[in-house]
Amino acid sequence: MLPQNFHRILLKISGEFLMGDLEFGLDVRTVDRIAKEVKSVHEKGYEICMVVGGGNIFRGVSAAAYGMHRAAADNIGMLATIMNSIAFQNSLEKIGVPTRVLSAIAMPNVSEPYIRRRAVRHLEKGRIVICAAGSGNPYFTTDTAAALRALETSCEVLMKATKVAGVYDSDPKKNQNAVLLKQLSYKEVLEKGIRVMDQTAVTLAQENSMPIFVFSLKEDGNLERVLCGEGVCSIIS
Repeated sequence: MLPQNFHRILLKISGEFLMGDLEFGLDVRTVDRIAKEVKSVHEKGYEICMVVGGGNIFRGVSAAAYGMHRAAADNIGMLATIMNSIAFQNSLEKIGVPTRVLSAIAMPNVSEPYIRRRAVRHLEKGRIVICAAGSGNPYFTTDTAAALRALETSCEVLMKATKVAGVYDSDPKKNQNAVLLKQLSYKEVLEKGIRVMDQTAVTLAQENSMPIFVFSLKEDGNLERVLCGEGVCSIIS
C-alpha cells in the first residue's frame, strides 16, 4: 500500500455517475451530494483539482459509431463536460467553497481559459479547480485529460470515482463472487486490458509514476476514508 499523505489530488468523476437514478441528464441532487463530499475533504486541507466527464449528456464514441465524424462527436462531448463543470461549480459555491472552472475550449462568458500556472495558483489559494473540456482535443478521453491535468498541476494521486468499490477480477454486476483487487500494477492493467481507465491514461500515469486510486463515491464519506487509508479501494501503481 502507498502512504496516503497526499496534499494535492485530482478527482475524476464520470458523467454517467452524475445521472444518479435518472436514465439521462444531470441529477442535481447527486451533484450536490458529491459537492458536500468534496467540501469535507477540502476542509481537511487538501488541494483539489477535478475533471468531470460528459457521458450523461453526450458520448462522442457512441455518436461516432452511428456515423458522426469522431472529431465532431468528441467536440460535442467536450462541451457537455463544460455543462457538468458549471453545475459542480454552482453546487460547491452554494455551500461556501470557492471554485473556478478552467476550460480547454475558450468560453470566456462562463469559464476561465485553462492555463497551467493559473490552475496551480488557484489551488495554492485554496480554490477548487474544475478542468473542463477534456484536453481540448478530439480522440482523447476525459480519463486521459484527468491524467494529463494531474501531472501538469503536480497532483500526487489520481482518484477515479466509480459506482463500485474498485477493480474486480470479473464484472461484479454479473458475478456475485467477483473478487476485489486491492493492488495492481500498471503493467497488469495494460496487459490484461482491464477497462478501469483507457490505456492512454494508464500509460501516462505509468510513465510518470502517478498512482491511481479507484473507489466508490456512492457511499457518503468514502472519498475522505480512502484518502485517510481507511476506505476500500483498488490502487494501481
